Amino acid sequence: MTDRFAILVRHGDYHQRPDTPSALQPYGLTETGSRQAEACGAEIASLAQENGWQLSTKVLCSRQLRAWQTATQMLPALSMGTGSQFIVEETEALAERSVGALANLTLSEIEDILDTDPRFTPPPANWKSDSHFKLPVQGAESLIEAGRRVAAVLETEVETLAADTSANAQIFVGHGASIRHAALHLDVLRPEEIQSLSMHHARPVVLRFSRDNGWSHAAGDWKQRSHKAAPLD
Repeated sequence: MTDRFAILVRHGDYHQRPDTPSALQPYGLTETGSRQAEACGAEIASLAQENGWQLSTKVLCSRQLRAWQTATQMLPALSMGTGSQFIVEETEALAERSVGALANLTLSEIEDILDTDPRFTPPPANWKSDSHFKLPVQGAESLIEAGRRVAAVLETEVETLAADTSANAQIFVGHGASIRHAALHLDVLRPEEIQSLSMHHARPVVLRFSRDNGWSHAAGDWKQRSHKAAPLD
């Protein structure tokens, strides 16, 4: 089997409720985000041409509006740059880390609820960025669990490409934290790198899968996270 590629894209800039975990926020892209999505389509088409990648014509994205809009708004430039027609397919498996029953509440609202519910103890101070912490409410998951979910999608879809001789690269549009933790599960990132890295809005990071050597970084840059930045993704 020749090498296969997972092209990972974080959604573009979007209208986000302040001081609130991104998780399942239902808001769409800003004008800046739309421009980022269009540019991302052109960038991926250029990378494919430069590297001889044959893109799957199915673009997978999470069901959050910002991810769907990013994927959809990439298509014209992708088609223009490759001569192929693309479709978008949504999957819940590419969602960001879920905070379950506390979705779309601010950080202070979440902590107040945990403080007043006699069943719960206060979360650790770094709970937002702790890869292993899971809020003690229905439907919540840890970042590690979210990453495992996304990694399973990448592995399954790339394995599917192995049976399709016309394509060797799959585009995934999702969310920064769950993608980074997927890269952790795939041994592309180390645990000590997770806290210092993020993803640029609508800029591809490409992973290579080799049957002999497993997963590795192939192209695109991770974003260096500012120490002062609140980890809301």
